[in-house]
Amino acid sequence: MARVLEEAGITHISLSHRLSPGIGLLPRAQTAMVNAYLDPILQNYLRGISRQLHDASLLVMTSAGGLVSATAFCAKDSLLSGPAGGVVGAAQIARQMGFERVLTLDMGGTSTDTARYDGRYDYRFTTVIEQFSLLSPSLAIETVAAGGGSICTFDGQRLCVGPQSAGAYPGPACYGAGGPLTITDVNLLLGKLDPAAMGIPINIADARRALHDVSDQIFRCSGEHYSADELLRGFEDIANEKMADAIRHISITRGFNPPDYALLAFGGAGGLHACRIADLLQMNTILLPYDSGLLSAFGIGKARVERFASRQVLSSLTECLPELPTIFDALCREAGGLLQSETCTFTRLIFLRFKGQHFALEANFDEDWRGQFEQQYRRLFGYYPGHLPVEVESVKVIAALDSELRKLDTPARQAFTQPASAAYPVWHWESLPDGAALDGPAILLNPFATAFIEPGWQLTLEAGRNAVLRRVAPAPALSNPQREAIALELFTSRFTAIAEEMGAQLQRTAFSVNIKERLDFSCALLDADARLLVNAPHIPVHLGSLGICARLVREAIDLGPGDVVITNHPKYGGSHLPDITLLCAVYTDEGDLIGYAINRAHHAEIGGKRPGSMPPDAACLVEEGVVFPPMYLVKAGEVQWDMIEKQLREAPYPTRSLSDNLADLNAALASLRAGADALRKLVADHGLDQVRYYMNALQDHAAAALDEALADWRGCIVNAEEKLDDGSVIKVAIHIGEKEVEIDFSGSSPVHPRNLNANIAIVYSAVIYVLRLLCQKDIPLNEGLMRQVQVVLPDDSFLHPHFVDDPNRCPAVVGGNTEVSQRLVDTLLKALQLAACSQGTMNNFLFGNSRFGYYETIGGGAGAGSGFVGRSAVHQHMTNTRITDPEDLEWRYPARLLRFAIRRGSGGAGQWPGGDGIIRAFEFLEAIEMTLLSQHRHVAPYGMAGGSDGKPGRQFLIAKDGRIIPLDGADSRSLEAGDCVVIETPGGGGWGEGR
Repeated sequence: MARVLEEAGITHISLSHRLSPGIGLLPRAQTAMVNAYLDPILQNYLRGISRQLHDASLLVMTSAGGLVSATAFCAKDSLLSGPAGGVVGAAQIARQMGFERVLTLDMGGTSTDTARYDGRYDYRFTTVIEQFSLLSPSLAIETVAAGGGSICTFDGQRLCVGPQSAGAYPGPACYGAGGPLTITDVNLLLGKLDPAAMGIPINIADARRALHDVSDQIFRCSGEHYSADELLRGFEDIANEKMADAIRHISITRGFNPPDYALLAFGGAGGLHACRIADLLQMNTILLPYDSGLLSAFGIGKARVERFASRQVLSSLTECLPELPTIFDALCREAGGLLQSETCTFTRLIFLRFKGQHFALEANFDEDWRGQFEQQYRRLFGYYPGHLPVEVESVKVIAALDSELRKLDTPARQAFTQPASAAYPVWHWESLPDGAALDGPAILLNPFATAFIEPGWQLTLEAGRNAVLRRVAPAPALSNPQREAIALELFTSRFTAIAEEMGAQLQRTAFSVNIKERLDFSCALLDADARLLVNAPHIPVHLGSLGICARLVREAIDLGPGDVVITNHPKYGGSHLPDITLLCAVYTDEGDLIGYAINRAHHAEIGGKRPGSMPPDAACLVEEGVVFPPMYLVKAGEVQWDMIEKQLREAPYPTRSLSDNLADLNAALASLRAGADALRKLVADHGLDQVRYYMNALQDHAAAALDEALADWRGCIVNAEEKLDDGSVIKVAIHIGEKEVEIDFSGSSPVHPRNLNANIAIVYSAVIYVLRLLCQKDIPLNEGLMRQVQVVLPDDSFLHPHFVDDPNRCPAVVGGNTEVSQRLVDTLLKALQLAACSQGTMNNFLFGNSRFGYYETIGGGAGAGSGFVGRSAVHQHMTNTRITDPEDLEWRYPARLLRFAIRRGSGGAGQWPGGDGIIRAFEFLEAIEMTLLSQHRHVAPYGMAGGSDGKPGRQFLIAKDGRIIPLDGADSRSLEAGDCVVIETPGGGGWGEGR
């Protein structure tokens, strides 16, 4: 292998986890793409090749857009190396063409990658791959499952594009191997691809048959006939909307405006969709590189040899500023030493944030770094709290050597003539002279990519053979009417994007660890009747209750234009006091109600008898913290901070973290404003009537999906009973009739004497969550699922206590939100026999003193089901939070994390075993108050269909004198410095008799 590489003159290798196994070399190029899974075997293999090449010439591309020698290669550093090569190539082309600000669109066969280049690369120093987070630098790249091979389907009500891909085999239908309809087929049938130029035999008839199959399916399901052009344009629009959303994630949600940038499109298919995506983003300039199909390889050839050195500082700027030059000098020596060169260049980066904030902003220490920090902060957050102390989170140095590669050689190009089958004029890049101008519509070809120039766009060929497209006629209106199945999917994406933008704004602007790090918050949109419409993928126990909360609030208080209401009262749909809800009504300029924006965020400290606001011995609501009945946070545009601060300070049990509360409320308020502005813009683009129509249609879709899922259950009655650890009973009987479903909790225990009381909002959250599990379609969680469902709750049960405005006369509820919600899901899943029991608790662990309050929920084992094993060490069901990183935990709080591990063997045995729980052990460095609130300590998580139960959880205190003291599942006590707490969470139940 080494000899082959050496003879080919190949010195650069890129690795990508997203590509299938095998090795592919670019003919006569200096760049190889090694498509392989990354593991230690590959590391050793590459190092072996390097040794055979005399340890001098083999370089490997990294996710950060730089090169390292194979001897210094670490597999984790190359997970996104292929897309990173594309970003480096894009930056190189943009600079050549005189553009310093570009958003990139790299569309391939299975996915599309997007990134931002703003005169320098946008780095992430934690790489997230699915559920894994790696402390490894990478370029900030957003990936969406929309590529040429994305499968185009109809789910019974709406058209869908992806996330499934046809792959290389069978591939798109036009490949003639029996594949499904894909975006490649769509572009072919729209006339945007030239079959004669595709390099392999193309079967247009098979593509037409695949399209006809989708059309037939729509007719069978709806009785409506869609023309071929309607379907093709619909699938194209849906794919474009997905890719535009990916660009919004790396621009708008980070405070950058796409029209301020040029769109640089590359990859085999990027040029086919660039014009329409630019229109969606209101961008007027597109760059098309001459070698767009090879840009990732070109970028690898232009990448620099780089090494990183970093140091975590975690100190106030005032204290560490005199030491920063010395620290940077040491890092430069470290990074330069790794390159073993005295001619490298250095980039010195400083990461700053205000004290108490989690999100740090990058600035170049060799430029106006103070001004950069302020400018970025104002852009992201809309204001600059200059009175707050600034701290240095970390500093980093990038040492680099310029690449000495020759220019990338590409195969000779052949001339193309316009074939008779083409629907539009066809031009080959090679035939156009410099300065040539082409007006759309037209097809532009080269051997590795195809571009389509839409009407209203003009292409100009510049020196270097790269092209610039500019919009020369007004963009078409976005509100053109579309058929139901097409528009429903588009509006689903648009509504969801607004909720996700709200969530990104809230996380970005919050100060507390609980919101910034653990992501314990939720954002959603409601329709004009205050029914849950769509949400970002946040916390299920929040989401299902937001509609009820909004309806109860608007019965108690008027919501006019510019008003924002705050509440956490369970009488009005609050889940528990730490979860503070903000609600605003969104109106058009003419005063018409569009809908509502709402969010709910968990404040780790909101007062109460004990730090963390979850006292297990609370007997009434006032003992759990500061209570907000529905009241105005903003009235007619004026923020009522004085009244809110008075409420937080003067409650019977006031907050211990006033500054965090106010900062997080400000972040939640900014999130609502972002959602309201986006919803108003949607109406401006598409009209109020159309937005209202699809708000209702989206809920119709959810109702239809549930109706389909319940088809085999009609006429059935299923029952279940579960007991809490203290013996309290949850009973449910589900009557599934021909038209309606009744979920009856009669027979459940009376009001709980402590805090294990739920309310109607919590019960609805559990019900709507389980109903969503029944549906096998990818639909947003919304209240259309409840359209045919009636919930029966016995009065004065612990699932439906009587609440009044006076918190002294209300039952305590904090465990009803966290623990009873989980046990409700246990019971409903048991009745429907969908899965074995998961850990069935949030394992709430809190500690603090007069200065602070800390809160976390600890994962456990998931229950198994028919055909799948339960996952280990995860949050599941009604919680969807992260756990605080050990570094943040130990830096911010007087605690040391002694152990964090999987509790092996705690999952139930079975044909499909349950997942294992977690072991988490803390040592405390000063005196604190500790609280634990959990379930499944006495009652084991049930197995199903012959599977074994999971192990119950347990916990104990190791006193500093060595004594081991068992702790109850609901416990609180004072601890001294040196005391340790060990928590072992439950495992999930198994499914089926073991083999």
